[in-house]
Amino acid sequence: MIIASWLSGLARRAVRRSRLRVDFLLGAGQLAHMAICERSRVDRNGSVLSVLRSTRSFCGIPNANLSLLSEQLQLRLRITDTAGLAIDGRLMLLLPDTPIAGAMRVADDLRRILSTSIGEIDFDIASYPDELNGDDDSSLEQLSTDRKEVGCPRPSGLNVNREPSVAGVHRMDSAEELFAWRCPTWKRAIDVAGASVGLIVAAPVISVAAILIRATSPGGAFFVQKREGLGGKSFPIYKLRTMRPDAESLKSELRAYSEQDGPAFKMTDDPRITPFGRFLRKTSIDELPQLWNVLKGDMSLVGPRPLPIDESQNCQQWQRRRLSVRPGLTCIWQIRGRNSVSFDEWVRMDLRYIKRRCLWYDLYLIASTAPAVVAKREGR
Repeated sequence: MIIASWLSGLARRAVRRSRLRVDFLLGAGQLAHMAICERSRVDRNGSVLSVLRSTRSFCGIPNANLSLLSEQLQLRLRITDTAGLAIDGRLMLLLPDTPIAGAMRVADDLRRILSTSIGEIDFDIASYPDELNGDDDSSLEQLSTDRKEVGCPRPSGLNVNREPSVAGVHRMDSAEELFAWRCPTWKRAIDVAGASVGLIVAAPVISVAAILIRATSPGGAFFVQKREGLGGKSFPIYKLRTMRPDAESLKSELRAYSEQDGPAFKMTDDPRITPFGRFLRKTSIDELPQLWNVLKGDMSLVGPRPLPIDESQNCQQWQRRRLSVRPGLTCIWQIRGRNSVSFDEWVRMDLRYIKRRCLWYDLYLIASTAPAVVAKREGR
């Protein structure tokens, strides 16, 4: 009886230890929350965050192997590091206060340690902010040189977030893409339904406007511009043309007259705008082709307004948190801000929306957009 009770106790303790090992790996939701918290901490104190992400998925891995993986990670990682499985089943590690060279050493160790238990594993690497910044690969070459000097050769099986400067090194998605929030099913359903209906209703208006644009000014009817969207990925945005064909080349000359502080460019009496274009902007008809962007999935009906690439890349780190969700046709700024608030307050409005994002808040902002457009047209 005593022996049976003792064995039962050992079994229960073993199960608890196994659960603790597995629980060390966060789920996708907890991992996403921790990533956002770590990014905010970096933005606040100016430190660095490195991220490791396995190239293989661990979906369907037996619980015993998952427990072993968790136990081996605990032995190698610091108490401040975070490990978890992303929504696609890939292992992701958040390494705060760790430069990319240190992250490469961690990845090197984990590849060696885990190879005996779960097989070969390769990692993608990114740092936030990006230590290997710019299009020049000299920083990557210097990193490789530094590692050789300290007897730490470049690990194989690692992808670094820049174009290759040495064999076997490939570009990885930027860390900002790893912080991007997944679009909820309800939001995508509203986007598809709303954009489909909107395009059908707006098609005659867009057609007439396109004809009048061609008739009143030289150049095409539509304007296509690259902007930064979800996770910093660029996409082409579609608008009805409201400016002269050479408007983009004149932007730098007019930058000093911008009425909006920060990197965004806003000018009420912009000389590049055509007379008919001024009407299109006042009524927001020029934005209607962006319903196609919504249908494609580049944008959402509600979300932070996307900025041109040069303006977006000149934002401060904390301001780029607005890229963690899909950009939208309308948001809080379109309804309450426009040109009357500073750029910092504009971004804070976007971040406020991201925190409050839900079905009913999206519907409220959509319903509030039309009255805001009418008020703008009437000069109120």
